Amino acid sequence: MIPDGGAAPADPFAPLTTMMLPVGDGHRLHVETIGDPDRRAAVFLHGGPGSGCQPSHRRLFDPARHHAVLFDQRGAGRSTPAGSRHANTTAHQLADMEAIRRALGIDRWLVVGGSWGATLALAYAERYPQHTSGLVLRATFLGTRAELDRAFGETMRAIYPELHDDFLGVLPRSERADPLPNYWRRILDPDPLVHRPAAIAWHDAERILSVARPAATRLDPAALRAAAGPLPSTPFMEAHYFSHDCFLAPGQLLAGADALAGIPGVIVSGRLDYLCPPDRARALAMVWPDADVQIIEGAGHALSEPAIGRAVEAAIAGFA
Repeated sequence: MIPDGGAAPADPFAPLTTMMLPVGDGHRLHVETIGDPDRRAAVFLHGGPGSGCQPSHRRLFDPARHHAVLFDQRGAGRSTPAGSRHANTTAHQLADMEAIRRALGIDRWLVVGGSWGATLALAYAERYPQHTSGLVLRATFLGTRAELDRAFGETMRAIYPELHDDFLGVLPRSERADPLPNYWRRILDPDPLVHRPAAIAWHDAERILSVARPAATRLDPAALRAAAGPLPSTPFMEAHYFSHDCFLAPGQLLAGADALAGIPGVIVSGRLDYLCPPDRARALAMVWPDADVQIIEGAGHALSEPAIGRAVEAAIAGFA
């Protein structure tokens, strides 16, 4: 672990410590902490899978009241090897969280995550309830194919029918009846002529669905035809995880919710969340009575939406 100076940083949200933690299989995780090590421990789980942590995520925690841990998951952000899908499953991610917890000498921590981060948070808490002091979840995603089919099928078709036409139009007609597996297969194809348009279409459609008021509601044909330029990283990790049902058994997270008994939680859900709609939060709360569901009117999926960010920040502060 590399301290960022001998005293607390002038910026309370600057990392107090950073390290590259070897976790096996050739993976090294970028881990940083902020706040007071004598205060309540918390860990933040980013979404995607594959997106990585951002400096703005640190600001969800009051550094005077929390000792917060943020890390880039396998293959994401500043962790290495970048983009690696080797030995990268939900079980590996849970083991990595335990390695981080032990390395930092933490007994129990508040687990915070949204979307895929909420999936991972639930899987962790159900497997390690003894190390989970509470949960703050945003945009409940239970890791099922049915949720993905609904978001990129029924919901997209109902809310943004032109976008749905664009999304299907990237695929040959023979692949449109069951588009998601064909998207994931194409994204994971090594040929750039195959994976490039599919990755861009998936990323851009997902971004449109993730906010209540998107700047655009159609795919950009020029971007889909471009033969060069940077590609977003998340479609590749998402295709890896989603094509394997997030490496979870069918219905695993709802079926295992008995393990959450006695763990307090707050579930934040945007009323206009088209990727992880509020009924997913309600379904989880039905089998986890210790959870409080907060529906944010007029808000969508993304943590960057001000009302969503404020609600998550307030929920975390409530645990301090």
